[in-house]
Amino acid sequence: MTAPHAPASEDAAPDEPLPHYPFSTRGDRLAPELTELRGRCPVARVGTNSGDQAWLVTGYELTQHVLRDRAFARSVLAEADSPGQDAPILAPELLDAMNHLQKAGLRDEVLKALGRNQPELPADWVEAVTREGLDAMVREGGPGDLQRHFAEWVAGQCMCRLLGLPFEDHAWLAVRADLDLTMVTPTHEELARNWEEIRVYMHEHMAARRPGEPRGLADRLADLNAAHQGLTDRQLSNIVAVLFVSGYEDFASFLGVAAFNLLQRPDVMDAVRARPETMPQCVEELLRCSVVLGNAIPRFVTRDARLGSAHVKEGDMILLSLDAVNYDPDAFSDAETFDPTRSPNPHLRFGYGRHHCPGAHLVRRQSDAAFRVLLDRLPGIRLAVPPAEVPWHPNRMAIMAAGIPVTW
Repeated sequence: MTAPHAPASEDAAPDEPLPHYPFSTRGDRLAPELTELRGRCPVARVGTNSGDQAWLVTGYELTQHVLRDRAFARSVLAEADSPGQDAPILAPELLDAMNHLQKAGLRDEVLKALGRNQPELPADWVEAVTREGLDAMVREGGPGDLQRHFAEWVAGQCMCRLLGLPFEDHAWLAVRADLDLTMVTPTHEELARNWEEIRVYMHEHMAARRPGEPRGLADRLADLNAAHQGLTDRQLSNIVAVLFVSGYEDFASFLGVAAFNLLQRPDVMDAVRARPETMPQCVEELLRCSVVLGNAIPRFVTRDARLGSAHVKEGDMILLSLDAVNYDPDAFSDAETFDPTRSPNPHLRFGYGRHHCPGAHLVRRQSDAAFRVLLDRLPGIRLAVPPAEVPWHPNRMAIMAAGIPVTW
């Protein structure tokens, strides 16, 4: 791998301020700064929301290298003296949940629940839930809000059913999940108090279970952990809270941004509606081109190394912009063009190699079901405002529309 351009920090004056990352938390386009950096300097020094410095990687090949090379690790992210990207880390298991689950013998149970079959989320149930949300929107009359009645509704229903949480608690949980993934607004005290409310909720939910009669994944993890005590109660409730917050926010973000992208392409909607079997391939292109990552995927340098033309040192923080990476013209022909028939489509939306998101199957399968229902139930759906007028929540780690006004 080569990166012919020098890092920004090597050709900048010592007192020149570093670019502040993230550049945007809007989902309507890739921030132009990312495109510029990828073409000029795919490993660049940036400042972060926490006030620390990091190396921002925007190139596809370099990102693959970071994700497969053990010189770049996630396990040290929660160390007290490590540079930070956004809010402080409240507990090590919050950023290293899967490793903690593996050491406790619980990882396979999570992977089974999130795997290809997803027994708690059969397709006919997801389809029925999607129709229910859209029907409620239609009853309320236009313009409707596709973010609320489709993206957040489907994501909330899926995550509550998967974990065994009562859906009537979804609104309470969603408010706290939103705050947890807001990058710069809360104080440390607000963030800690907010997270403790979520953690206590999960703890009390699992404590009220009937052993041997699990309501969902949370109860099954609690039953298994009770037999071996691989995790403390606090660690387990933290991890179950992470599963909900990350699963709900990431899925709601993708469904909303992807729907926004589809609504601007009526020809694509017509083509997929005519051939619904092509929806999985269309979902893959939506995964590639949807701008959903408000911050970046962090890694730390465990030993001095070379990354492209940059010399990175032990302890440095690396930020991977998967949104920028998925538009890299060196990896994708006509990268700026939305092509629902693109094949192959080796996007890195879910990471790469051993660093592959365990929720990938859930997002792919449930998005396929939800979008099929959306196109079938509302064949005349369209944006009720120009795309530039769709509002976006600022400073979200998972980019989220504040509302997607539609008519049908």
